[in-house]
Amino acid sequence: MKDFLKKVLGKDEKFYELLEASADEAQKSAKSLSKLYSQVGKPDFEQRFTELVVARRNDKRIGLSITQELCQTFVTPLEREDIEALANALYKIPKTCEKIGERLAICPSQFSTDIVDKQVRMLEQATEVTARLVRKLRKLSNVEEIQDDYETLQTIEGDADRLMVGLLRDLYQGNVDAKEVVVLKDIYELLERAIDHCRDAGKVVFQIALKYA
Repeated sequence: MKDFLKKVLGKDEKFYELLEASADEAQKSAKSLSKLYSQVGKPDFEQRFTELVVARRNDKRIGLSITQELCQTFVTPLEREDIEALANALYKIPKTCEKIGERLAICPSQFSTDIVDKQVRMLEQATEVTARLVRKLRKLSNVEEIQDDYETLQTIEGDADRLMVGLLRDLYQGNVDAKEVVVLKDIYELLERAIDHCRDAGKVVFQIALKYA
């Protein structure tokens, strides 16, 4: 009986560890992206882009490990659907960051990094809050703290929405080359999407907290 309980509790820890590792890779992606966009057109760009690729691949391996554990585990610490939903939302963050890196790689030479600075900083903040939320899954007793973090993510997402509208307005109304308009619009929307994925992950954590309150 003792060995059985140890095995079950060990599986509990494994799921938490994997989800936390996934959130860490999402945060690493945002930090790598912050370094990458300032290197557009510079020698270190490829090295920084490789960091994004590695983070996305690491997160994909973590997702596969979560799937494997779900298949091999009869009793899970959280509902299977919630674990899958959170893992999927977290994986989309580094995946989207990598797509942003790909767009930065084909940016026009006159691209100004200042344009996306605010959005990237918002994404960094959002991934930080997301990682903090995921770590609170181990102890779901303080729903108010989890709700506060989730509301912070909602605020960041709302601010990012308004910022993107302003950026798009300036882009369409300004004297910008057509090729640059296409690339920048794509980058703006992908950055907004990455922040949306953070909010989605936070929503899953908040819903889990409400279930177990």
